[in-house]
Amino acid sequence: MSRHVQDIYPLSPTQQGMLFHSLYGPKSGVYVVQMGYTLEGNLNRDAFEQAWQWLTNRHTILRTAFVWDNLESPVQVVGQKVTLPIDWLDWQSLSQDLQQQRLDQWLKSDRLQGFNLSTAPLMRLTVIQLDQNHYRIVWTHHHILLDGWSLPILLQEWMAYYQAACVGQVVQLASPASYRDYIVWLQQQDLNQAKQFWKEQLANLTAPTPLGIDGSSLGSTSPQPRHQGISLSVELSQALKTFAKQHRLTLSALVQGAWAKILSCYSGQTSVLYGLACSGRPSSLSNSDSRVGLFINTLPMAVAVSPDDEIIPWLKKIQTQQLAIQPYEYTPLVEIQTVSKIPKTLPLFESVVVFENYPLRPRQQPDGLELTDIAITEQTHYPLTLFAVAADTLTFKVLYDRTRFSEASIGRLLGHLQTVLKEMLQERLCRVEEISLLSTAEKEQLLEYGCSFTDRAPQHCVHRAITEQAKQTPDAVAIIFNGESLSYGQLNQHANQLAHYLQMQGITAGSLIGLCLKRSVDMVVALLAILKTGCAYVPLDPMYPAARLRQAATDAGLDWVICHQSTDSTVTGPGIKFIDLDQHSTTLAGLPTTEPAEHNSLDALAYVIYTSGSTGTPKGVPIQHRSLSNLLGAMARRLHIKESHTLMAVTTLAFDIAALELFLPLVSGARLLLANDDMVRDSHQLIAHLDAYGVDIMQATPATWRLLINSGWGGQSGLTILCGGEALDLDLAKRLMSCGEEIWNVYGPTETTIWSGALALSTEQLNGGTVPIGHPIDNTQFYVLDPQRQPVPVGVAGELYIGGMGLAQGYWQRPKLTAEKFVESPFDKQQRSRVEETSLSPFPLSPTLYKTGDRVRYREDGTLDYLGRFDQQTKLRGYRIELGEIEAAIAAHPLVTQAVVIVYGDQPENQRLVAYATLTSGSDGKNLPREMRSHLAALLPAYMIPAGYQILEAFPLTPNGKVDRKALPAPQQTPDFTDGQPGTSLERILAEIWQSLLKLDSVSIHDSFFEVGGHSLLVVNAQSQIRQKLGVEVSLMDLFQYPTLSTLAHHISQQQTGTPDRTAALTDGKQRLKQRLQKRQKAHQTATDPL
Repeated sequence: MSRHVQDIYPLSPTQQGMLFHSLYGPKSGVYVVQMGYTLEGNLNRDAFEQAWQWLTNRHTILRTAFVWDNLESPVQVVGQKVTLPIDWLDWQSLSQDLQQQRLDQWLKSDRLQGFNLSTAPLMRLTVIQLDQNHYRIVWTHHHILLDGWSLPILLQEWMAYYQAACVGQVVQLASPASYRDYIVWLQQQDLNQAKQFWKEQLANLTAPTPLGIDGSSLGSTSPQPRHQGISLSVELSQALKTFAKQHRLTLSALVQGAWAKILSCYSGQTSVLYGLACSGRPSSLSNSDSRVGLFINTLPMAVAVSPDDEIIPWLKKIQTQQLAIQPYEYTPLVEIQTVSKIPKTLPLFESVVVFENYPLRPRQQPDGLELTDIAITEQTHYPLTLFAVAADTLTFKVLYDRTRFSEASIGRLLGHLQTVLKEMLQERLCRVEEISLLSTAEKEQLLEYGCSFTDRAPQHCVHRAITEQAKQTPDAVAIIFNGESLSYGQLNQHANQLAHYLQMQGITAGSLIGLCLKRSVDMVVALLAILKTGCAYVPLDPMYPAARLRQAATDAGLDWVICHQSTDSTVTGPGIKFIDLDQHSTTLAGLPTTEPAEHNSLDALAYVIYTSGSTGTPKGVPIQHRSLSNLLGAMARRLHIKESHTLMAVTTLAFDIAALELFLPLVSGARLLLANDDMVRDSHQLIAHLDAYGVDIMQATPATWRLLINSGWGGQSGLTILCGGEALDLDLAKRLMSCGEEIWNVYGPTETTIWSGALALSTEQLNGGTVPIGHPIDNTQFYVLDPQRQPVPVGVAGELYIGGMGLAQGYWQRPKLTAEKFVESPFDKQQRSRVEETSLSPFPLSPTLYKTGDRVRYREDGTLDYLGRFDQQTKLRGYRIELGEIEAAIAAHPLVTQAVVIVYGDQPENQRLVAYATLTSGSDGKNLPREMRSHLAALLPAYMIPAGYQILEAFPLTPNGKVDRKALPAPQQTPDFTDGQPGTSLERILAEIWQSLLKLDSVSIHDSFFEVGGHSLLVVNAQSQIRQKLGVEVSLMDLFQYPTLSTLAHHISQQQTGTPDRTAALTDGKQRLKQRLQKRQKAHQTATDPL
């Protein structure tokens, strides 16, 4: 041992974790603590410096540095003599405002300066003189040395030293205990017993609890620490203390209960997991409360938030659970991770609760000085840390990453924390589920938020509106088909003739009539005729499988089907009679053109449309005239449709959105350009028609718009684009922005009549990483609810429930399914009445809501984001995975035009992610699997990277224009994934390093370092060995971004050759996606931490 070194010993697990994160982000300021305080009085400079140096000499931990390079395990080295740097700044000439501005700038610069952890001391003092007897002291140190409990101990000792130095004396204090004693104590603990305890504690948890209010990245790839705070009133603080004392609870238990409730509501989960900072000062270690050093440990706290639990027993259970943890506070988080069911590449928790109940202000003040305004600034590596400080008032501070959370969302979180604590005091509340996060005002605001009120209500049925239009403009062109046109007058006359014929067959109002026609003028005439008779149409696309058509016809109980000669054998069913328009054309031409008996009941059915069912059996959705007319009126107003406009219809009649394409122009006096069956499948014909007829408005699914763009269509001046039917992805939305005058994202389930929400997109709205679906259309209500059907706050994901005029009455002859999906509104009549009074709307809110199954959340500005389907979330080997997120990452690859990801395999042990992709023109995709692994490694954690890839010329589509996932071919095994042996010399060297570190006999090039036993501490060793054996410098971030041996070797080889990595040559779109997905990567970095 060198004469300059006093001692060498291992690190505590918490120190190891802080070492790793400091090395990972050396310029991030992570775990740099700044303790600032004000000194008023005549400060003795020499005594000040002497006292701090004496303090440094007294405590070994203050003279400690850390060494890790080329060592199997890092060690801490105590220096014999270390000089503490103290800097003196004079800002007396600056105004108070300038002093504060400069202080803010200086503090940030000081934090980012960080420390060289291999050189002691890991602390420094700065004295800023603001006035003659007014000083601001900033004590900056690395958290790896000290915990919060140590700070007042050191301050008190400094004051004693300072007091003595001022009068030329030396104070005699009892010799302090060495931090080494604690390390020795740690090594004596029974780790196996502790691991068994933690295994039982975490037995039912398979994933960390998501925070639920994560926003997309705000433009930075590095953390941006921020903090917000709130102080409860003296009255509320005292009431909580009294409540705790009355029920023999600690304030910590109350705070944890509130946090658990918030996490449960934000995440939608009834079992939550968060980190709890524990003092780590064992009673079995002598004088543990007076020791100086880093003793804290952050441990997982698993809390069941059962809605039926009574509040007081539930809080006591949390308190008992915390007491049970105390004997095992020494357990390294790395070891806890090994016995949990949470995948090793995920963190155990994403939020931490720190309850501080120690006084920072010293008990005594030095003569001639007053110490005030103590403030501590620090930054952890966790996305969100809640500090609770118990004093006269209860104070909360949230430390958070600005790239993950917005200032507004944290402000709301603090408000919810206060509300929950208030709710706990309410005697009227008994059960946990009765505790609300939201104040009464916030609840009513959210209730109003999703309600679109108008005093405009439908007055006429669709056919009545078209008839009136025919009277006003009989000679105006109504329909253009195959180059020929039909006027409004002709359309109305033909429809009247067919309506008379239907009535002659004995068909009465209220009947359901099947419509199985190819796209033609006859199809539109038949629709109008059916409605004129007071009947409802059931669309039957002749392109659909015969079995499906038979199911629909049988379920609807159809007696009549209107068809052409070419489609009369398509539909079969018991007792069905066919009206062949080709066969009866002469008869129809001789019938009266006068209006049949009028049917204009808005309560009557307009159509029954069949949608896919989860069981494979189509389910019928009956839609009333009021619902259809409300939708058409609302969209006509939003789109500002004029009689001079031309709307192009391309969607099959069997898809409900076709009703908008066919009826909207006709009720508005505009022109309907009807594409024929061949045209809707030929992108080049569609492009030609768009141009030839100067189309003003066109609605289509994302698949159709993507087909047009990939076929070379560059857009059209003045075109209004409506995109709906399935989720509009970010990449396509951005490509469409340059293709037309307005781009509307339209959203709605069949059960709520075509579109329930619509939004004209702007470039700014697409910067958030998702495509918003906007606001409800007229006379429609949106509610974002949790599993208990209570409103969730802005920014929190929940399930969308829809009410209003568009709501269907249920499913056709499916009472059980209707009861499941059409549910009673959770808002009582009094709540609804208050909103109705405020809105001045003549229409009441729906007592019934449709349960959509869609995950959504409100943005800060009140627009609604679509996050996917609840049934599209999947769980694979313990990981909760959003398939859409993987698809977006794959689609960001420069060669990929579209991607679909599925979970393939019947049994859980055989299931894997498989990706399908279409490529840009001229790409063969030969090297795509290997390239894609490297590409995705920079965007996604390893568990979200597909195991196989299949290139398709085009995706199979349903007749509705959606991707048909069921028709995707079975995945083929590719050579890239069958051979896992290291092939290149580089791969072999890396394999040797891995085998040595992880104590493995062999590794595959497709193994993830973390899935085969690696963790953050071993990453530091891996970095060192790669430097030694390969002479290559890879960052810790690289080792996380490229966790498999093959992707890491690929990255290193490109570094060595100077070849630009494809992941470094990303398009702007991919860079934005990378920022949006960085929270996944950060979660991955946090995984298996010892903190």
